Amino acid sequence: MTKFDLKKEDCVKGMACLPDGHVDLVVTSPPYNLGIRYSKFSDRQNRQSYLKWCRKWAAEVRRALKPGGSFFLNIGSAPSNPMLPHEIVIELRDLFVLQNAIHWVKSITIEDREGETRSYGHFKPIGSKRFLNDCHEYVFHFTKTGRAEIDRLALGVPYQDKSNIARWSHTRGSDLRCRGNTWFIPYETIQSRSKERPHPATFPVQLVEWCIKLHGVSRVQVMLDPFLGIGNSAIAAQQWGVKKFIGFEIDESYLAEAKRRVQADDARSVSSRTK
Repeated sequence: MTKFDLKKEDCVKGMACLPDGHVDLVVTSPPYNLGIRYSKFSDRQNRQSYLKWCRKWAAEVRRALKPGGSFFLNIGSAPSNPMLPHEIVIELRDLFVLQNAIHWVKSITIEDREGETRSYGHFKPIGSKRFLNDCHEYVFHFTKTGRAEIDRLALGVPYQDKSNIARWSHTRGSDLRCRGNTWFIPYETIQSRSKERPHPATFPVQLVEWCIKLHGVSRVQVMLDPFLGIGNSAIAAQQWGVKKFIGFEIDESYLAEAKRRVQADDARSVSSRTK
C-alpha cells in the first residue's frame, strides 16, 4: 500500500525539506505560462521570470533526486509560442542531462493499409489561418548523468514484421521491441469537465504509469510530483504499488480533490481484492 504525503505548500519550500538523494522518480507537469486560468496561480509571468522560476524548482528536484533517478517533465506549448518547451530544456541544461525526448501524441490521423483514413484521440480545434491544430506535448526525460538505465521493453510492442525476430540478435527470440519515443495516449472521454476533470491542465493517469514502467517499477520506492494538481500522478503511483508518494499543491481545492481521488481509488482496490 502506498504511503502518501500530500501537502498544501509551495513546492520550492516543500522540496527544500526533503533529504538529498531521497527520490527515485519525479513525474510532473508545471504551469506552462500560457495564460491558463488556474484558481491560485498566475500563469502570465514574463518569459525570463518564468524560466528563472523553473530553474529554481528544478534545482530542488535535482538535489532530491537519487543519482540513478529519473525526472519526467511534461510541457506543452501554444501554436503562437512554440519555443517554450525548448527554452525550458535549455534553462535546465546545467542541472540535468536530457536523456530522452518523448512526444505525447493526444490525437492522430493515419491512413491504414486499405487506404482508409482514421482519426483517433481528442484535440482542441484552432480556428486560425496561421496555425495547425496542436495535437501533441513533450515529455522530457531528464537524468543527472544521461546514463540511467531504463526498462525499454516494459512498454514494448510486438514486431509488425515477424522476420525481424530472427534477423536481429538483440531480440533474443522475443516478439517484443522498444515502443520508441512517440506515445499515443488520448484523454478519456468525459461528460462533465467540472465534475470529472476539475483542473484546466491535467495529464492522463496512463501517461504517468508509462513513466513509472519505463524507469522500472521495481526501482521506484519514492516518487515525487511538485505540482500535484488533482492527483493523477498519485493515482498512478498507487496503482503500481509505489511505496511512498510525495506531492505538493498550492491550491486547497485541487489538493482536496487529489486526496478524495486517492481515497476512492484505494477503496476500489480494497473492494476488488475482497471479492
